[in-house]
Amino acid sequence: MTTGEVGILKSTLLPSFGLYSGLSVAAYVAAERTDRVEIKDWLWPSGQVLNAWWTAIGRPMYETGTSFNDAWRGLTWTEKLLLGGVTVWGSRLFARIVSRSLARGRDDPRYDAQKNEKGFWKSAFFKVFLPEAGFLSIISLPVTVPFSMGDTTLSLSTNTLNTIRALGVGLFSSGFALEVMADTQLELHRKERDDLCRHGVWSLVRHPNYLGDTLVHLSFLLLNFTYSFHPVVFLGPLANYVFLRFVGGDMQTEASQEKRYQAENSPKYEQLQNWRGENNSFWPAWKDLTNPWAFAVAGCGFIGVVVEEVVRSNCTLR
Repeated sequence: MTTGEVGILKSTLLPSFGLYSGLSVAAYVAAERTDRVEIKDWLWPSGQVLNAWWTAIGRPMYETGTSFNDAWRGLTWTEKLLLGGVTVWGSRLFARIVSRSLARGRDDPRYDAQKNEKGFWKSAFFKVFLPEAGFLSIISLPVTVPFSMGDTTLSLSTNTLNTIRALGVGLFSSGFALEVMADTQLELHRKERDDLCRHGVWSLVRHPNYLGDTLVHLSFLLLNFTYSFHPVVFLGPLANYVFLRFVGGDMQTEASQEKRYQAENSPKYEQLQNWRGENNSFWPAWKDLTNPWAFAVAGCGFIGVVVEEVVRSNCTLR
């Protein structure tokens, strides 16, 4: 196994793209038959979890005939953190997307304009579903490369590695907590009121759920530094950021909101315009760092670091 581009392509990118493109075919068929583009969103978190588990556990079991327990015990602590992190994040997000989809009973309004385009479903697989499979293949690099590439380009002291691990765990805990709080607060708000949710973590930025997702994927990058690191993993959080900012995240969401609110809900449209002048879309402004909710998110990160340290110490003692 080489660590160059050819090695990465054969060991990680091509298998990942093969998995995601196959799942995308199934998602496309289901989406076309139900006229619901949002089914592709079900694949986004679940596909990453499946890919990580296949690369870390499934492939060794298939290729060497080892048992599940032996494959799990063969993972380092950092690899278990990576696998556990992507599993917790992806499983929660998948449950959130599916439950919201079933409760709504129709397609996500963000995709209505796309479906109105002539011949949309004839080209949707190549214009929408397959490109997302490509993005996923790159985004997944931090949770697949460590399980398929056995070497590292770094030589760091134990104290440095422990510090980086703590930063990664703290960043994951903060990002995950931010996503959970954003979704929970938005759900509660919608049950009580019909205006925009601008309180809680939504007072930090206009899209705290996307910010939380970005922090989670950055944490996977940091955890790579502590064991099996290859520079190609930098592409993972970068691709995730590009997608969330400019392809299928806050830009797409606000474009849909602006169009719908302007046509159907003038007060909400005016709220959106005012909100844009008060809060950033994705990254908090300096003034927002003193917001009590920013301290709450940071506190969750600190708790995550403490819990991980306690669990790791107990496992080491055993």
